[in-house]
Amino acid sequence: GREAALTFATGFMTNLGTIGTLVGRGEVILCDRENHASIIDACRLSFGTVRKFRHNDTADLERQLEATGDVGKFIVVDGVFSMSGDIVDLPGMLSVAKRYGARVMVDDAHSCGVLGENGRGTEEHHHLQGQTDLIMGTFSKSFASVGGFIAGPKEVVSFVKHQSRPFIFSAAASPAMVASALAALDIMEREPEHRERLWRNVRKVSTALRELGFDTQGSRTPIIPVLIGDDLAALHFWKRLFERGIFTTPALNPAVPEGRAIIRTSYTAAHSPEQLDRVIEAFALTGRETGVIA
Repeated sequence: GREAALTFATGFMTNLGTIGTLVGRGEVILCDRENHASIIDACRLSFGTVRKFRHNDTADLERQLEATGDVGKFIVVDGVFSMSGDIVDLPGMLSVAKRYGARVMVDDAHSCGVLGENGRGTEEHHHLQGQTDLIMGTFSKSFASVGGFIAGPKEVVSFVKHQSRPFIFSAAASPAMVASALAALDIMEREPEHRERLWRNVRKVSTALRELGFDTQGSRTPIIPVLIGDDLAALHFWKRLFERGIFTTPALNPAVPEGRAIIRTSYTAAHSPEQLDRVIEAFALTGRETGVIA
């Protein structure tokens, strides 16, 4: 657990309100190139200097840190990256951060309720509970509600509470949203079978797509991207899936690098085996029809 936490109206506002408040002039933010848009915007709106490092690359992070000099350093990363489904190399990030005296914030929006033996996120997944300086999360994913939170040392959270404009000048969560998030938390703690079913679903689809010949970019999370490549080809693939009754999301440049368009899929504990079979069949038919797989 953490000493203190603070809730915001949305997850997006949580990142804006935390990063923008904590990083001042003359300080440096180290930001993964594939971080969520809310982190990117928060970095832009802060008074700090922003240095982006290659995705999940601790060696490049270290090179960037070496070049910063003797100033405040703030590393911010996603726990699970929203497009690729990659899990952050937290052990590597923390090791580098310690050597250079940098603080670390992890956005666990896609990790809370999913990663770790008890669903407690990226730290638990890596057996590094309590090692990061700040943990951010949202209520709009596993918590089935709306809102966000930042958790960390009491002194830091108190500073954000009294200085963050997105917190001070925005509305609080409605009672219904709070009740929904609390109910979801109770279910997560009391009924681990939902998380177990989620991971069975993930393994089923991930294995099937790889065996069909799709490139899922090594994802090990409920976010499973399927690499298509060309933007127009990805749009056509998405349209054919939609016509077959399968809802997915095409991710095109600039959301992904040029020539790396994907079909983004994500899975829940509520998907039935029959539904997943339909998904796999639709991908097989569409993949062969479009030439993405043989």
